[in-house]
Amino acid sequence: MPTTDTSRPAESSGVFALGGDLPVHRLGYGAMQITGPGVWGDPADPDEAVRVLRRAVELGVNFIDTADSYGPFVSEQLIRKALHPYADDLVIATKGGLTRSGPGDWRPVGRPEYLRQQTELSLRHLGVDRIDLYQLHRIDTQVPLADQLGELVLLQQEGKIRHIGVSQVSVEQLRQAREIATIVSVQNLYNLANRADEAVLEYAEAENIAFIPWFPIATGELARPGGPLDAIAKEHGATPAQLALAWLLRRSPVILPIPGTSSVAHVEENIDAARITLTDDEFAALSAAA
Repeated sequence: MPTTDTSRPAESSGVFALGGDLPVHRLGYGAMQITGPGVWGDPADPDEAVRVLRRAVELGVNFIDTADSYGPFVSEQLIRKALHPYADDLVIATKGGLTRSGPGDWRPVGRPEYLRQQTELSLRHLGVDRIDLYQLHRIDTQVPLADQLGELVLLQQEGKIRHIGVSQVSVEQLRQAREIATIVSVQNLYNLANRADEAVLEYAEAENIAFIPWFPIATGELARPGGPLDAIAKEHGATPAQLALAWLLRRSPVILPIPGTSSVAHVEENIDAARITLTDDEFAALSAAA
């Protein structure tokens, strides 16, 4: 029996094969928070951002999620600075389709020429010849979906994209997307406290599509001292945030949580969540608490 390296807790989260041929440890890292306020510009401490990325990989993370709009491009460039040349098993996913005009401003743009331009820029900024997973960040309602995903299919045929994913979609949109392209992942808002997209998760699980929940640690009121997570957290010597991640890992084998942080201490805390094994009763209690 293979054993998990205790110095690499992310390995304890299990493995999911993206597209059936790209295995990753299920607990990954989301690289949005290594930018400036409002996900705009450089971080206050770029050196700490580099340390966070390197520490995540040291702890067994081999799936990193970013986007061209994080910064813009700041996140991708920091990933290259910290981790290039990349380990053979490191999978970097990026996204395109949201443009920025300032802090906190996000606008869908799905014109084929724009998506091609952004893909080429991401290839350059990440320092790769092919992006392992390229996700349409948002569907642009002003552009036919066939045109948006069709351009990504062309880029895939040209060898610039390995796999294609979508983000923040409904079940019907996911079905439509799969008529145009082979979709291997869906990235929607989902966490212990917000399960509005349960139907999308259930569809993804049935079809063996990776479900990448963004904003995975949203415990809010649940995490307050004396709150519903408190007793279970104390039982495991864990934090409420770690429980929220452990709950996601237990919820479905297709879930790939990508908690993000700009702090080495927090990245260590988050990835340690992979060591937590919830009992059936604990899982049910956490599910009922939200």
